[in-house]
Amino acid sequence: PMADDLRDVIAALKISGVLERIGDYAKNIAKRVGEVERQKKFEPLTLIPAMAEIAQSMVRDVLNAYAARDQHLAVDVIERDEKLDNFYNSIFRNLVAHMMENPATISSAAQLLFVARNLERIGDHATNVAEMVYFAETGAYLADRHTGG
Repeated sequence: PMADDLRDVIAALKISGVLERIGDYAKNIAKRVGEVERQKKFEPLTLIPAMAEIAQSMVRDVLNAYAARDQHLAVDVIERDEKLDNFYNSIFRNLVAHMMENPATISSAAQLLFVARNLERIGDHATNVAEMVYFAETGAYLADRHTGG
């Protein structure tokens, strides 16, 4: 076998485990939907669907990048992770402020925080898969791409 064949096999094995974790996060989000639906309208709730769309597009695109062996699409997925992290940080700050102002909502607002955290973790895992796709295709780690190494 050639080196790229070995990289493909290793990437496939690692990616399957990461996809299982993404599925676990999605299942956890689904469990919390009932509680989230009972929330009154406030900013973090309006931000979560946008955050979910970014996470969903990252997973979809990283799977497409893997199937097509598209290192450029993999890099694009990695670059979107920062936007997802920014959404999470904003939601976290807003939820903490909301809970301080409305202590009676702490339990239900915490459910939103768990949903946002799970979405952020899905993005992190999509980024990990993108890094594996990049490595499998190029034989270089993404850090090497930025440092010229």
